[in-house]
Amino acid sequence: MPVAHFHLVDGAYTAGQRRRLLADASRCYAEVLESPIERVRAFVVRYGPDDAATAGTVIADGGTPAPYFTAIVLAGRPIEQRQELAARFTDLIVEILGAQRDLVRGQIVEVDPVNWSIAGNPAAAARADEVAARAAATQPAR
Repeated sequence: MPVAHFHLVDGAYTAGQRRRLLADASRCYAEVLESPIERVRAFVVRYGPDDAATAGTVIADGGTPAPYFTAIVLAGRPIEQRQELAARFTDLIVEILGAQRDLVRGQIVEVDPVNWSIAGNPAAAARADEVAARAAATQPAR
C-alpha cells in the first residue's frame, strides 16, 4: 500500500536525481513500515516553472524550488513510524536533490483500510490480518 508522491519543478533536478530519489525512497518506505518493497509505489509529479510558486514568487520568475512530498499509509500505523518516514523523506530530498531543508514540506496521509483498494478489493479484507495486528499492538494492555 505504501505510496509516495514527490512534487518537483521541471528543470530544477536531473533525471539521475529523480531516479535516485524514487529508488532510495522506495527502500526507505519498505524499511520504516516493515513492508515488502513489492508493495511500495513512488512517483515524481512534475510541474513546469510557470506552474509552481514559493513564497509568492513563481519559480519561472526567480522563485526557489521547494520540494513537497505526500506519503500515504494505512491508518493504524504507529506515530513513530509516520514521523520517522517524514524525517527520512526530508533527509533524502536534502541529500539527493540538494534542497534547502527549511524549504522542504511534506505530509503523511492516513487512509482507512476500507477506502484503499488492492487488486480491486478493500485493504480491510486483503490485509485483514496485518490491519488487526497493528490495531491490537496499539491497544493499551488490560
